Amino acid sequence: MPTTIHIKAFGMVAEKIGTNEMSIDHIGDSVKLLDALLVKFPELKTVKFSLAINKMLVSENQKIPENAEIALLPPFSGG
Repeated sequence: MPTTIHIKAFGMVAEKIGTNEMSIDHIGDSVKLLDALLVKFPELKTVKFSLAINKMLVSENQKIPENAEIALLPPFSGG
């Protein structure tokens, strides 16, 4: 039985994809996830955003654990 990944989108990222929460079938790593998101939501190509897995920002390819919570975060402003 495939596991799922829970994705939460914030700010302009949520606006671009039209939702702030979704679940998708488990994808092995962060690069494959980003590729799948860009295919499903081509409008994301115009937005700069960060990816977090279980509340940890991802800067390089990382394995996604089962039942992970993913966050798509818009750029942070200073302050």
